[in-house]
Amino acid sequence: MMKLPDIPKAPHWLQKFQYFTDPIGYLESNRELYGDIFYTPISDDFKRLLLVSHPEALKQLFTGEGKGFEGKPFVQLQFLLGDRSVVCLEGDAHRRERKLLMPCFQEKRIGAYGQIICDLTEQVFSQLTPGTTFSACSVVGEITLDINLNIVFGLNEGKSFQKLKQLITDLFNSFTSPLISSVILFPSLRKDLGAWSPWGYIRRLIDQIDELLYTEIRNLREQDNPGRTDILGLLLSAKDEEGQGMSDRQLRDELLTLIFAGYDSTRNAVCWALYWIHLHPEVREKLLHELDTLDGCPEAMTIFKLPYLTAACNESLRICPVAFINVTREVKEPVELMGYQLEPGTGVYASIYLTHHREDLYPDSRKFKPERFLERQYTPYEFIPFGGGSRRCIGDNLALLEMKLILATVLENYQLALVNNQQVKVQGRNQWVKFDRRASSTSPSGGLKMVLKSKRQT
Repeated sequence: MMKLPDIPKAPHWLQKFQYFTDPIGYLESNRELYGDIFYTPISDDFKRLLLVSHPEALKQLFTGEGKGFEGKPFVQLQFLLGDRSVVCLEGDAHRRERKLLMPCFQEKRIGAYGQIICDLTEQVFSQLTPGTTFSACSVVGEITLDINLNIVFGLNEGKSFQKLKQLITDLFNSFTSPLISSVILFPSLRKDLGAWSPWGYIRRLIDQIDELLYTEIRNLREQDNPGRTDILGLLLSAKDEEGQGMSDRQLRDELLTLIFAGYDSTRNAVCWALYWIHLHPEVREKLLHELDTLDGCPEAMTIFKLPYLTAACNESLRICPVAFINVTREVKEPVELMGYQLEPGTGVYASIYLTHHREDLYPDSRKFKPERFLERQYTPYEFIPFGGGSRRCIGDNLALLEMKLILATVLENYQLALVNNQQVKVQGRNQWVKFDRRASSTSPSGGLKMVLKSKRQT
């Protein structure tokens, strides 16, 4: 008789409610009851949907395209990112688009953005005065948006920059509204009843953003400046194997994807790292010692490769991953996974959070311990903050570079402290602008209140 994974006994509606209101509690309770693989009804896109967290299962999942599994596009976000975005494509179209994008994120390319990241971080933090209490999430959010607009579009000042920044901020903030979130969740409610209706408001913001993006694309095509290093400039000169470049529509979709994918996730990653580093003074002191050993003005990639800084960032991404689950794989033909028989049409999620909190991999997993990553080399199926396989986040190295350089700039120049030195509650929230509207992201509750004590004397 065919062996099937366990099905949680709670009604589907109750499980969905539990997941969206307390994703961590939902994941941990089901792992305790059912182990490494179980069915979950958190999505209606598949008749059956599984969550898996065992490294061997993840290895099969990430390397199994064409061998029973196929990565699924995020069609739910086409209304925002467009149908030519790499995250909304599948098959040959996805592979072509990914090849066009990949050169923009090679190490030799992203290293050139180092000074921009450091300068913009200093620019924002320098506006704070000693004794000021601030929301780290707000301050870091401004930094990451400024960085993304500069790196992606080459914009750092002027009317276009300010207007695009405000529109993106307004659109992003609108997703926190329960009314607007419900319109996104239920396509049948997407009716434009005027500028003050939820869907009408969203559409008008997107239309204004599009107008600015297409203007930038047209202007840059006319300039024909091959020396530009921003991502838009690089993509304009990108060609596929047949010598075809990207259309204006493709460029618009990919640029908007990069902005929304990199802005909030990087912000949350940096905020969690600031929290853990300042909750554990000994970690901060080790980081400062490592940074102080650098001579003069080190290159961005020198900082990027610092062992203890890398370990601290990895441990923060492990304990509080920016997304709880990875992209869906669909079973295309009968396949066996961990001894279970899966039928075509079944969807499978990799549970990033549960994998990162396996006690057999990470003993005392709730403890922040950067040394884990100095003592052991984890496989791409044991540590998966950016997912894996052909759907792994394409901008992972750029996100890590931003994370490390923002932290290094802040630690080297400022003395910060947590307003509340107690362990904060992990706040799980629906992440509507992430690649998957059902994925959840973690952020410190209350926006992470910190105080700027003083400028650091070096």
